[in-house]
Amino acid sequence: MPHRSFPLHPAPAAGLSFTPGLPELRIGLLGLGTVGAGTLAVLRRNHHAIARRTGRHMVVTHVAARNVARAQALAGPDVQVLADAHAVATHPDVDVVVEAVGGTGPALDWVLAALASGKHVVTANKALLAEKGHLVFEAAERHGRVVAFEGAVAVSIPIIKSLREGLGGNRIEWLAGIINGTSNFILSAMRTQGLSFDAALAQAQALGYAEADPAFDIHGHDATHKLTLLAAVAFGMPLRHAQVHTEGIAALTAADSVCAQALGHRIKLLGIARRQPGGVELRVHPAMIPADHLLAQVEGSLNGILVQGDASGPTVHCGAGAGGEQTASAIVADLMDIARLGGHTALQAVPMLGVLPWATEHLPVLPMADVVCRHCLRIPTNTPGALLAPVLGCLHDCGLQTDVITPVPDAANAPGLLVLTRSATERAARQAVATIGALGNVSGPVVRIRVESLT
Repeated sequence: MPHRSFPLHPAPAAGLSFTPGLPELRIGLLGLGTVGAGTLAVLRRNHHAIARRTGRHMVVTHVAARNVARAQALAGPDVQVLADAHAVATHPDVDVVVEAVGGTGPALDWVLAALASGKHVVTANKALLAEKGHLVFEAAERHGRVVAFEGAVAVSIPIIKSLREGLGGNRIEWLAGIINGTSNFILSAMRTQGLSFDAALAQAQALGYAEADPAFDIHGHDATHKLTLLAAVAFGMPLRHAQVHTEGIAALTAADSVCAQALGHRIKLLGIARRQPGGVELRVHPAMIPADHLLAQVEGSLNGILVQGDASGPTVHCGAGAGGEQTASAIVADLMDIARLGGHTALQAVPMLGVLPWATEHLPVLPMADVVCRHCLRIPTNTPGALLAPVLGCLHDCGLQTDVITPVPDAANAPGLLVLTRSATERAARQAVATIGALGNVSGPVVRIRVESLT
Protein backbone atom coordinates (compact mmCIF):
# COMPACT_ATOMS: atom_id res chain seq x y z
CA MET A 1 0.00 0.00 0.00
CA PRO A 2 1.68 3.29 -1.07
CA HIS A 3 1.91 6.30 1.18
CA ARG A 4 -1.06 8.60 0.75
CA SER A 5 -1.24 12.34 1.15
CA PHE A 6 -4.46 13.89 2.43
CA PRO A 7 -5.54 17.51 2.35
CA LEU A 8 -5.66 18.95 5.84
CA HIS A 9 -8.54 21.39 6.18
CA PRO A 10 -8.75 23.61 9.25
CA ALA A 11 -11.63 23.35 11.65
CA PRO A 12 -14.33 25.85 10.62
CA ALA A 13 -13.79 27.98 13.74
CA ALA A 14 -10.01 28.03 13.46
CA GLY A 15 -9.74 30.52 10.62
CA LEU A 16 -6.29 29.15 9.72
CA SER A 17 -4.74 27.63 6.64
CA PHE A 18 -2.41 24.65 6.36
CA THR A 19 -0.19 22.89 3.87
CA PRO A 20 -2.58 21.22 1.44
CA GLY A 21 -1.13 17.73 1.88
CA LEU A 22 0.64 15.84 4.65
CA PRO A 23 2.37 12.44 4.71
CA GLU A 24 0.71 9.51 6.41
CA LEU A 25 1.84 7.51 9.44
CA ARG A 26 0.41 4.03 8.92
CA ILE A 27 -0.52 2.23 12.12
CA GLY A 28 -0.98 -1.49 12.69
CA LEU A 29 -3.15 -2.13 15.73
CA LEU A 30 -2.81 -5.46 17.54
CA GLY A 31 -6.05 -6.00 19.45
CA LEU A 32 -9.34 -4.15 19.31
CA GLY A 33 -10.55 -4.57 22.89
CA THR A 34 -11.06 -1.72 25.34
CA VAL A 35 -7.66 -0.12 24.77
CA GLY A 36 -7.45 -0.82 21.04
CA ALA A 37 -10.94 0.48 20.38
CA GLY A 38 -10.25 3.53 22.51
CA THR A 39 -7.09 4.25 20.52
CA LEU A 40 -8.96 3.98 17.24
CA ALA A 41 -11.69 6.31 18.51
CA VAL A 42 -9.27 8.99 19.76
CA LEU A 43 -7.21 8.91 16.55
CA ARG A 44 -10.32 9.41 14.46
CA ARG A 45 -12.08 11.96 16.64
CA ASN A 46 -8.99 14.12 17.10
CA HIS A 47 -7.43 13.48 13.70
CA HIS A 48 -7.39 17.16 12.75
CA ALA A 49 -5.75 18.36 15.99
CA ILE A 50 -3.17 15.55 15.89
CA ALA A 51 -2.22 16.41 12.31
CA ARG A 52 -1.86 20.08 13.21
CA ARG A 53 0.59 19.15 15.96
CA THR A 54 2.66 16.56 14.11
CA GLY A 55 2.47 17.38 10.41
CA ARG A 56 1.42 13.78 9.77
CA HIS A 57 -1.88 12.06 9.09
CA MET A 58 -2.19 9.15 11.54
CA VAL A 59 -4.23 6.38 9.96
CA VAL A 60 -4.93 2.89 11.28
CA THR A 61 -4.50 0.78 8.17
CA HIS A 62 -4.32 -2.73 9.66
CA VAL A 63 -5.89 -4.39 12.70
CA ALA A 64 -5.29 -7.85 14.18
CA ALA A 65 -8.22 -9.34 16.09
CA ARG A 66 -9.50 -12.80 16.95
CA ASN A 67 -13.07 -11.88 15.98
CA VAL A 68 -12.44 -10.54 12.48
CA ALA A 69 -16.09 -9.79 11.67
CA ARG A 70 -16.63 -7.75 14.84
CA ALA A 71 -13.36 -5.89 14.36
CA GLN A 72 -14.13 -5.14 10.72
CA ALA A 73 -17.51 -3.69 11.65
CA LEU A 74 -15.86 -1.48 14.25
CA ALA A 75 -12.84 -0.45 12.17
CA GLY A 76 -14.69 0.21 8.91
CA PRO A 77 -14.03 -0.74 5.29
CA ASP A 78 -10.80 1.27 4.91
CA VAL A 79 -8.98 -0.89 7.48
CA GLN A 80 -7.64 -4.33 6.67
CA VAL A 81 -8.50 -6.71 9.52
CA LEU A 82 -6.54 -9.95 9.92
CA ALA A 83 -6.67 -12.77 12.44
CA ASP A 84 -2.88 -13.14 12.23
CA ALA A 85 -1.23 -10.63 14.57
CA HIS A 86 2.25 -11.55 13.33
CA ALA A 87 1.21 -10.64 9.79
CA VAL A 88 0.10 -7.18 10.95
CA ALA A 89 3.22 -6.69 13.08
CA THR A 90 5.47 -7.36 10.08
CA HIS A 91 3.30 -5.96 7.27
CA PRO A 92 5.31 -3.85 4.79
CA ASP A 93 2.56 -1.22 4.69
CA VAL A 94 2.71 -0.56 8.45
CA ASP A 95 5.07 2.07 9.90
CA VAL A 96 4.35 1.68 13.62
CA VAL A 97 2.72 -1.12 15.62
CA VAL A 98 0.46 -0.51 18.62
CA GLU A 99 0.37 -3.60 20.84
CA ALA A 100 -2.93 -3.60 22.73
CA VAL A 101 -3.24 -7.31 23.50
CA GLY A 102 -1.44 -7.60 26.83
CA GLY A 103 0.35 -10.41 28.60
CA THR A 104 3.87 -11.76 28.29
CA GLY A 105 3.21 -14.63 25.86
CA PRO A 106 2.49 -14.06 22.16
CA ALA A 107 2.68 -10.29 22.63
CA LEU A 108 6.44 -10.60 23.17
CA ASP A 109 6.89 -12.47 19.89
CA TRP A 110 4.80 -9.92 17.99
CA VAL A 111 6.66 -6.94 19.45
CA LEU A 112 10.06 -8.48 18.67
CA ALA A 113 8.89 -9.32 15.15
CA ALA A 114 7.69 -5.77 14.60
CA LEU A 115 11.03 -4.33 15.73
CA ALA A 116 12.96 -6.76 13.53
CA SER A 117 10.79 -5.64 10.61
CA GLY A 118 11.80 -2.02 11.16
CA LYS A 119 8.63 -0.86 12.94
CA HIS A 120 8.47 1.41 15.94
CA VAL A 121 6.27 -0.01 18.73
CA VAL A 122 3.83 1.62 21.15
CA THR A 123 2.47 -0.47 24.02
CA ALA A 124 0.63 -0.11 27.31
CA ASN A 125 1.68 -3.63 28.33
CA LYS A 126 3.29 -3.10 31.74
CA ALA A 127 3.74 -6.82 32.45
CA LEU A 128 5.58 -7.38 29.17
CA LEU A 129 8.00 -4.51 29.73
CA ALA A 130 8.56 -5.06 33.45
CA GLU A 131 9.25 -8.79 33.06
CA LYS A 132 10.66 -9.04 29.51
CA GLY A 133 11.72 -5.47 28.89
CA HIS A 134 15.42 -6.35 28.72
CA LEU A 135 14.64 -8.34 25.57
CA VAL A 136 12.34 -5.70 24.10
CA PHE A 137 14.56 -2.67 24.65
CA GLU A 138 17.69 -4.50 23.51
CA ALA A 139 15.92 -5.47 20.28
CA ALA A 140 14.73 -1.89 19.77
CA GLU A 141 18.26 -0.59 20.22
CA ARG A 142 19.69 -3.23 17.86
CA HIS A 143 17.22 -2.34 15.11
CA GLY A 144 17.30 1.42 15.68
CA ARG A 145 13.62 1.59 16.60
CA VAL A 146 11.63 3.14 19.45
CA VAL A 147 9.47 1.36 22.03
CA ALA A 148 7.14 3.91 23.66
CA PHE A 149 5.13 2.99 26.75
CA GLU A 150 3.53 6.01 28.42
CA GLY A 151 0.22 4.16 28.83
CA ALA A 152 1.86 1.28 30.70
CA VAL A 153 2.40 3.14 33.97
CA ALA A 154 -0.32 5.56 35.03
CA VAL A 155 -2.79 5.62 32.11
CA SER A 156 -3.55 9.27 31.35
CA ILE A 157 -0.81 10.77 33.57
CA PRO A 158 2.24 11.63 31.38
CA ILE A 159 4.64 10.52 34.08
CA ILE A 160 7.18 8.86 31.78
CA LYS A 161 7.47 12.02 29.69
CA SER A 162 7.73 14.08 32.88
CA LEU A 163 10.57 11.96 34.24
CA ARG A 164 12.48 11.72 30.94
CA GLU A 165 11.95 15.28 29.74
CA GLY A 166 10.29 17.78 32.09
CA LEU A 167 12.37 16.60 35.06
CA GLY A 168 15.28 15.41 32.94
CA GLY A 169 17.69 17.94 34.44
CA ASN A 170 17.10 16.64 37.96
CA ARG A 171 18.64 13.94 40.03
CA ILE A 172 15.49 12.11 41.13
CA GLU A 173 15.84 11.34 44.82
CA TRP A 174 12.65 9.34 45.29
CA LEU A 175 9.14 8.80 44.05
CA ALA A 176 6.02 7.37 45.64
CA GLY A 177 2.80 6.62 43.89
CA ILE A 178 -0.75 5.37 44.10
CA ILE A 179 -0.47 3.44 40.85
CA ASN A 180 -3.28 0.89 41.01
CA GLY A 181 -6.78 2.31 40.60
CA THR A 182 -8.57 -0.85 41.75
CA SER A 183 -6.81 -0.98 45.11
CA ASN A 184 -7.25 2.74 45.63
CA PHE A 185 -10.99 2.46 44.98
CA ILE A 186 -11.28 -0.37 47.50
CA LEU A 187 -9.33 1.47 50.21
CA SER A 188 -11.33 4.64 49.60
CA ALA A 189 -14.60 2.74 49.96
CA MET A 190 -13.41 1.07 53.15
CA ARG A 191 -12.59 4.46 54.65
CA THR A 192 -15.54 6.55 53.49
CA GLN A 193 -18.26 3.89 53.75
CA GLY A 194 -16.92 1.77 56.59
CA LEU A 195 -16.96 -1.34 54.39
CA SER A 196 -15.07 -4.55 54.94
CA PHE A 197 -12.44 -5.45 52.37
CA ASP A 198 -14.73 -8.08 50.80
CA ALA A 199 -17.66 -5.66 50.57
CA ALA A 200 -15.50 -2.94 49.02
CA LEU A 201 -14.06 -5.41 46.52
CA ALA A 202 -17.57 -6.55 45.56
CA GLN A 203 -18.54 -2.92 44.98
CA ALA A 204 -15.47 -2.37 42.83
CA GLN A 205 -16.35 -5.41 40.75
CA ALA A 206 -19.97 -4.33 40.35
CA LEU A 207 -18.85 -0.91 39.10
CA GLY A 208 -16.26 -2.34 36.72
CA TYR A 209 -13.20 -1.14 38.64
CA ALA A 210 -12.08 -4.68 39.50
CA GLU A 211 -11.89 -7.81 37.39
CA ALA A 212 -13.80 -10.98 38.23
CA ASP A 213 -10.39 -12.32 39.32
CA PRO A 214 -8.87 -9.28 41.07
CA ALA A 215 -5.70 -11.01 42.30
CA PHE A 216 -3.35 -9.12 39.97
CA ASP A 217 -4.49 -5.80 41.46
CA ILE A 218 -5.19 -6.54 45.11
CA HIS A 219 -1.99 -8.53 45.67
CA GLY A 220 0.17 -5.69 44.36
CA HIS A 221 1.47 -7.26 41.13
CA ASP A 222 0.11 -4.54 38.84
CA ALA A 223 1.71 -1.83 40.97
CA THR A 224 4.99 -3.77 41.01
CA HIS A 225 5.12 -3.81 37.21
CA LYS A 226 4.54 -0.06 37.11
CA LEU A 227 7.09 0.69 39.83
CA THR A 228 9.68 -1.35 37.94
CA LEU A 229 9.30 0.93 34.92
CA LEU A 230 9.15 4.13 36.97
CA ALA A 231 12.34 3.31 38.85
CA ALA A 232 14.23 2.42 35.68
CA VAL A 233 13.32 5.75 34.09
CA ALA A 234 13.76 7.85 37.25
CA PHE A 235 17.15 6.45 38.23
CA GLY A 236 18.53 5.34 34.86
CA MET A 237 18.84 1.79 36.18
CA PRO A 238 18.03 -1.64 34.70
CA LEU A 239 14.58 -3.16 35.10
CA ARG A 240 14.49 -4.97 38.45
CA HIS A 241 11.02 -6.50 38.59
CA ALA A 242 12.04 -9.64 40.50
CA GLN A 243 13.63 -7.57 43.28
CA VAL A 244 10.65 -5.37 44.13
CA HIS A 245 9.25 -6.15 47.58
CA THR A 246 5.53 -6.70 47.01
CA GLU A 247 2.56 -6.83 49.39
CA GLY A 248 -1.11 -6.30 48.59
CA ILE A 249 -4.15 -5.05 50.47
CA ALA A 250 -6.19 -8.24 50.90
CA ALA A 251 -5.29 -8.61 54.60
CA LEU A 252 -6.53 -5.12 55.55
CA THR A 253 -9.73 -4.73 57.54
CA ALA A 254 -12.18 -1.99 58.38
CA ALA A 255 -10.53 -1.80 61.82
CA ASP A 256 -7.22 -0.86 60.18
CA SER A 257 -8.90 2.00 58.35
CA VAL A 258 -10.53 3.28 61.55
CA CYS A 259 -7.22 3.13 63.42
CA ALA A 260 -5.43 5.02 60.67
CA GLN A 261 -8.05 7.77 60.81
CA ALA A 262 -7.74 7.95 64.60
CA LEU A 263 -4.03 8.67 64.13
CA GLY A 264 -4.71 11.33 61.48
CA HIS A 265 -3.70 9.10 58.57
CA ARG A 266 -5.17 7.26 55.58
CA ILE A 267 -4.11 3.92 54.14
CA LYS A 268 -2.93 3.76 50.54
CA LEU A 269 -1.23 1.07 48.47
CA LEU A 270 2.05 2.76 47.54
CA GLY A 271 4.83 2.01 45.13
CA ILE A 272 8.03 3.57 46.50
CA ALA A 273 11.43 3.92 44.85
CA ARG A 274 14.04 5.77 46.88
CA ARG A 275 17.76 6.37 46.48
CA GLN A 276 19.92 5.47 49.45
CA PRO A 277 23.71 5.64 49.86
CA GLY A 278 24.09 1.93 49.10
CA GLY A 279 21.50 1.54 46.35
CA VAL A 280 17.76 1.93 45.95
CA GLU A 281 14.65 0.81 47.79
CA LEU A 282 11.98 -0.77 45.56
CA ARG A 283 8.80 -1.66 47.42
CA VAL A 284 5.03 -1.96 46.99
CA HIS A 285 2.88 -2.26 50.11
CA PRO A 286 0.04 -0.61 52.05
CA ALA A 287 1.16 2.42 54.02
CA MET A 288 -0.38 5.02 56.28
CA ILE A 289 0.19 8.60 55.10
CA PRO A 290 -0.90 11.85 56.79
CA ALA A 291 -4.52 12.66 55.98
CA ASP A 292 -3.60 16.20 54.93
CA HIS A 293 -0.96 15.06 52.44
CA LEU A 294 -1.74 15.67 48.75
CA LEU A 295 -1.52 11.96 47.93
CA ALA A 296 -4.04 11.21 50.68
CA GLN A 297 -6.57 13.25 48.69
CA VAL A 298 -6.22 10.93 45.66
CA GLU A 299 -9.40 8.89 46.03
CA GLY A 300 -11.46 6.37 44.10
CA SER A 301 -9.82 4.91 41.00
CA LEU A 302 -7.49 7.88 40.50
CA ASN A 303 -3.70 7.50 40.41
CA GLY A 304 -1.26 9.94 41.96
CA ILE A 305 2.54 10.08 41.88
CA LEU A 306 4.87 12.29 43.92
CA VAL A 307 8.37 12.84 42.52
CA GLN A 308 11.19 14.47 44.48
CA GLY A 309 13.89 16.04 42.32
CA ASP A 310 16.97 17.77 43.65
CA ALA A 311 16.25 20.94 41.64
CA SER A 312 12.49 20.82 41.13
CA GLY A 313 11.57 19.80 44.65
CA PRO A 314 8.34 17.80 44.98
CA THR A 315 5.99 17.55 42.01
CA VAL A 316 2.60 15.81 42.14
CA HIS A 317 1.03 14.12 39.13
CA CYS A 318 -2.60 12.95 39.28
CA GLY A 319 -5.11 11.51 36.84
CA ALA A 320 -7.29 8.61 35.77
CA GLY A 321 -6.02 5.17 36.71
CA ALA A 322 -8.02 3.14 34.20
CA GLY A 323 -10.12 3.37 31.07
CA GLY A 324 -9.91 2.69 27.35
CA GLU A 325 -9.76 6.27 26.10
CA GLN A 326 -7.67 7.35 29.08
CA THR A 327 -5.05 4.77 28.08
CA ALA A 328 -5.52 5.78 24.45
CA SER A 329 -4.59 9.34 25.39
CA ALA A 330 -1.12 8.09 26.35
CA ILE A 331 -0.82 5.79 23.35
CA VAL A 332 -1.69 8.58 20.92
CA ALA A 333 0.82 10.90 22.61
CA ASP A 334 3.49 8.23 22.02
CA LEU A 335 2.42 7.93 18.39
CA MET A 336 2.76 11.69 18.03
CA ASP A 337 6.34 11.57 19.33
CA ILE A 338 7.13 8.84 16.81
CA ALA A 339 5.47 10.81 14.02
CA ARG A 340 7.81 13.73 14.75
CA LEU A 341 10.81 11.47 14.17
CA GLY A 342 9.93 11.36 10.48
CA GLY A 343 12.20 8.82 8.87
CA HIS A 344 14.88 9.04 11.53
CA THR A 345 15.96 6.22 13.82
CA ALA A 346 15.80 5.99 17.60
CA LEU A 347 19.06 7.96 17.85
CA GLN A 348 17.02 11.14 17.39
CA ALA A 349 14.48 10.19 20.04
CA VAL A 350 14.52 10.73 23.79
CA PRO A 351 16.17 7.60 25.30
CA MET A 352 13.50 4.99 25.96
CA LEU A 353 14.47 4.40 29.59
CA GLY A 354 15.56 7.94 30.28
CA VAL A 355 19.32 7.55 29.76
CA LEU A 356 21.43 6.37 26.87
CA PRO A 357 21.98 2.59 26.98
CA TRP A 358 25.70 2.89 27.74
CA ALA A 359 24.93 5.22 30.67
CA THR A 360 22.70 2.83 32.61
CA GLU A 361 23.66 2.78 36.28
CA HIS A 362 23.57 -0.69 37.82
CA LEU A 363 22.27 0.31 41.22
CA PRO A 364 21.79 -2.52 43.73
CA VAL A 365 18.34 -3.03 45.25
CA LEU A 366 18.56 -2.83 49.03
CA PRO A 367 17.16 -5.65 51.20
CA MET A 368 13.72 -4.89 52.58
CA ALA A 369 14.97 -5.73 56.07
CA ASP A 370 17.17 -2.61 55.98
CA VAL A 371 14.37 -0.19 55.03
CA VAL A 372 13.73 2.43 57.73
CA CYS A 373 10.31 3.95 58.42
CA ARG A 374 7.75 4.34 61.19
CA HIS A 375 5.35 1.49 61.98
CA CYS A 376 1.81 1.21 63.27
CA LEU A 377 1.00 -1.89 65.32
CA ARG A 378 -2.53 -3.00 66.13
CA ILE A 379 -2.31 -5.56 68.94
CA PRO A 380 -5.55 -7.47 69.59
CA THR A 381 -6.31 -8.03 73.27
CA ASN A 382 -9.27 -7.91 75.60
CA THR A 383 -7.08 -6.51 78.40
CA PRO A 384 -5.19 -3.54 76.91
CA GLY A 385 -4.34 -2.09 80.31
CA ALA A 386 -2.66 -5.28 81.49
CA LEU A 387 -0.76 -5.61 78.22
CA LEU A 388 0.66 -2.08 78.18
CA ALA A 389 3.80 -2.72 80.23
CA PRO A 390 4.74 -6.01 78.51
CA VAL A 391 4.31 -4.40 75.07
CA LEU A 392 6.52 -1.45 76.02
CA GLY A 393 9.12 -3.91 77.29
CA CYS A 394 9.09 -5.89 74.03
CA LEU A 395 9.42 -2.73 71.98
CA HIS A 396 12.33 -1.53 74.10
CA ASP A 397 14.10 -4.88 73.80
CA CYS A 398 13.76 -4.72 69.99
CA GLY A 399 15.10 -1.17 69.86
CA LEU A 400 11.80 0.54 69.00
CA GLN A 401 10.65 3.81 70.53
CA THR A 402 7.02 4.92 70.53
CA ASP A 403 5.29 8.18 69.65
CA VAL A 404 1.77 6.96 70.50
CA ILE A 405 0.38 4.03 72.45
CA THR A 406 -3.37 4.02 73.07
CA PRO A 407 -6.36 1.68 73.16
CA VAL A 408 -7.81 0.85 69.75
CA PRO A 409 -10.81 3.18 69.12
CA ASP A 410 -14.19 1.68 69.99
CA ALA A 411 -15.35 2.37 66.42
CA ALA A 412 -12.94 -0.26 65.17
CA ASN A 413 -14.92 -3.03 66.94
CA ALA A 414 -11.61 -4.78 67.56
CA PRO A 415 -10.35 -4.27 71.12
CA GLY A 416 -6.62 -3.91 71.55
CA LEU A 417 -3.65 -1.59 71.74
CA LEU A 418 -2.58 0.79 68.99
CA VAL A 419 1.10 1.70 68.78
CA LEU A 420 2.78 4.24 66.51
CA THR A 421 6.56 3.84 66.59
CA ARG A 422 9.37 6.16 65.65
CA SER A 423 11.58 5.29 62.68
CA ALA A 424 13.06 1.81 62.86
CA THR A 425 14.33 -0.81 60.47
CA GLU A 426 12.04 -3.38 58.95
CA ARG A 427 14.14 -6.04 60.65
CA ALA A 428 13.51 -4.57 64.12
CA ALA A 429 9.80 -4.11 63.46
CA ARG A 430 9.41 -7.73 62.36
CA GLN A 431 11.18 -8.88 65.52
CA ALA A 432 8.89 -6.72 67.65
CA VAL A 433 5.77 -8.15 66.02
CA ALA A 434 6.96 -11.70 66.63
CA THR A 435 7.88 -10.97 70.26
CA ILE A 436 4.63 -9.18 71.06
CA GLY A 437 2.61 -11.87 69.30
CA ALA A 438 3.99 -14.45 71.73
CA LEU A 439 2.65 -12.60 74.80
CA GLY A 440 -0.04 -14.40 76.72
CA ASN A 441 -2.77 -11.73 76.55
CA VAL A 442 -2.51 -11.18 72.79
CA SER A 443 -5.67 -12.66 71.26
CA GLY A 444 -4.75 -12.75 67.57
CA PRO A 445 -2.17 -11.79 64.93
CA VAL A 446 -0.45 -8.44 65.45
CA VAL A 447 -1.16 -6.18 62.46
CA ARG A 448 1.69 -3.95 61.25
CA ILE A 449 1.29 -1.18 58.68
CA ARG A 450 4.23 0.96 57.62
CA VAL A 451 3.91 4.73 58.05
CA GLU A 452 5.31 7.12 55.44
CA SER A 453 5.59 10.90 55.81
CA LEU A 454 6.46 11.37 52.08
CA THR A 455 8.65 14.41 52.70
